[in-house]
Amino acid sequence: MMSKRPRIVIIGAGMAGLTAANKLYTATGGKDLFELCVVEGGRRIGGRINTSEFGGDRIEMGATWIHGIGGSPVHQIAQEIHALESEQPWECMDGFSDEPTTVAEGGFELNPPLVEPVTTLFKNLMDYAQGKLGEDSAGSEESDYSRLAAKAFKISAVNGGQEKRSIGYFLRKGLDAYWDSKKDQEELKGYGNWSRRLLEEAVFAMHENTQRTYTSAGDLLTLDYSAESEYRMFPGEEITIAKGYLSIIESLASVLPPGLVQLGRKVTRIEWQPEGHESSSVMENGHAARPVKLHFCDGSNMLADHVIVTVSLGVLKAGIREDSGMFNPPLPSFKSEAISRLGYSVVNKLFVQVKGNDFNLFPSLQLVFHRPDSEFRHKKIPWWMRRTATLCPIYNHSSVLLSWFAGKEALELESLEDEQIVNGVSTTISSFLSKPHKEANSNSHELCNGKANSVGNSHGSAVKVIKILKSQWGNDPLFLGSYSYVAVGSSGDDLDKMAEPLPKLSSCEPAAPPPPLQILFAGEATHRTHYSTTHGAYFSGLREANRLLQHYHCVGV
Repeated sequence: MMSKRPRIVIIGAGMAGLTAANKLYTATGGKDLFELCVVEGGRRIGGRINTSEFGGDRIEMGATWIHGIGGSPVHQIAQEIHALESEQPWECMDGFSDEPTTVAEGGFELNPPLVEPVTTLFKNLMDYAQGKLGEDSAGSEESDYSRLAAKAFKISAVNGGQEKRSIGYFLRKGLDAYWDSKKDQEELKGYGNWSRRLLEEAVFAMHENTQRTYTSAGDLLTLDYSAESEYRMFPGEEITIAKGYLSIIESLASVLPPGLVQLGRKVTRIEWQPEGHESSSVMENGHAARPVKLHFCDGSNMLADHVIVTVSLGVLKAGIREDSGMFNPPLPSFKSEAISRLGYSVVNKLFVQVKGNDFNLFPSLQLVFHRPDSEFRHKKIPWWMRRTATLCPIYNHSSVLLSWFAGKEALELESLEDEQIVNGVSTTISSFLSKPHKEANSNSHELCNGKANSVGNSHGSAVKVIKILKSQWGNDPLFLGSYSYVAVGSSGDDLDKMAEPLPKLSSCEPAAPPPPLQILFAGEATHRTHYSTTHGAYFSGLREANRLLQHYHCVGV
């Protein structure tokens, strides 16, 4: 009887899953050495990559950026398939806005002499935390604040609670050091109901809000300080993909034969055989039982020799709950504890199409809000808008604006009706682009240059929100969030544990050890230095494909 081919089932048709499938299929030259199958719970491929259109422009509902083009496999694929140029406009085709307009609530445009020192301070603090700025490195005054912050942070973290080991705590120590250095300087009067210190704190908070969307940490007090220096980006500029991120996914899938990727096949339970577990699988077509059994939402099931799980960390977190039963038997403690400790939250994008006499000149706005408890805040601006940092055209002269939201406000956005969102955005635009209040004192020109008047007159009453489009990653059962981060109480070691296959055989194996490599794990949350990125997902898919190729003595890369 002809021996059966190993059956490899990949759960998830996102970047990690399709990279693994592409590698397993192409590395064997299509010789059918494996019985390969990709099962996807949704009705599309791409996972957290989802290119769409809005207002006539190409946009990304999920993954957006190639984070550095030097050595990025995503950039290499995009070049090979000629996806970096397009006649149709696309999101962030101009890159990052070099000169955003920073406006404080009430319509006051802030002068660079106020904004730039705080911006530089924040950047240097993050560079220090990420290991880009050493303790002994010479630099600007802001660099010294980083070292002072690190010293105060280390003292507090020794005996402090978990939040005192966070990026959020370190950043605030840096701001304190900055203010301490200014104690003897004359306090300049503010503008309207703003003091200089309140403006500086609000600008700093604006950068914190941006950092929350970069990391997906809804609260920076949950983002681990020690692990931040392990995260890696590729060198070079950050760019978006002209023909859409989905073009990368389609390229990976294009080599796979029809029927290999099965859509609408959501896995509800994975049965496997750890050490000491008596097999409950059945014989299949007269062959020895395959060790893993997958159950699907439609009641069907499938046996496999190896399963590569590429679902999100959010789905894994839900899957290890006692009432879930996603894994039977449950995952070993080293794996479930790593899943529990790692951070995972939601980041959503809000696209807003506007209409007006001068909409094609709508500025790239950095939004500086009063504190939520301030008596001077605009009462009609909703709380969830106060936690976004920017409202910018997706490229120069586009009528589509974009804001990013993380954590609680991202989830709130998902629960709101379109009309509520339109009203909230309209109120915010009106407040920030309206005529500012009368100057409060003669020193105000040192903080604000008065241009808010002209901005307001040009746009404030002329801009009308036509429609909106929002992503909804938090409540999507196939994702339950956006991407992972190293939370306080976790570490890079947990990312490594995420990548370990099961069963984890002991050094003293029993007489009949269970079949190896039953469950393999891929996805951005399984990469120690490139977590939260598409290229991290790509590398993880490649890693697990090569693990199986080497297991069967095939040539890997």
